[in-house]
Amino acid sequence: MVAAGFSSFDTMVDKANHVLKEIEHAYGWPKERRKQSYAALRAVLHHLRDRLSVEEAVHFGAQLPTLLRGVYYDGWKPAETPVKLNSEEFFRRVRHDFPYAIEGDTEQLVRTVLHVLESHISEGEWKDLKARMPASMSAVMPS
Repeated sequence: MVAAGFSSFDTMVDKANHVLKEIEHAYGWPKERRKQSYAALRAVLHHLRDRLSVEEAVHFGAQLPTLLRGVYYDGWKPAETPVKLNSEEFFRRVRHDFPYAIEGDTEQLVRTVLHVLESHISEGEWKDLKARMPASMSAVMPS
């Protein structure tokens, strides 16, 4: 637990760190790779957000833990969304924004992050999100 001196902030930091730990565990990374789990989460969140309509992006973002919601919205330009991406373009953009070596491939990285995110989003919102994706993207998302 990180002590910020204010219990609500401490809880937000703990929730964000929990998600990062889940990514590390799922991908088999040690804790020392925290910057990589953060970069993977950030890249996937940003390109997922940009693929959604403004309304869909806001509904999804509202489900994220508070600090991750800030990461999700950081740099967002709603007027430039949605960006139509198939899975290959999505993977390419995530890889561009992930500055570390990848064991396996980008698809495995994306699947790992999406699997972790699914556990922090309501089942109804996740199903709605998946239904709004093109088939190539929906196939990458856990159900």
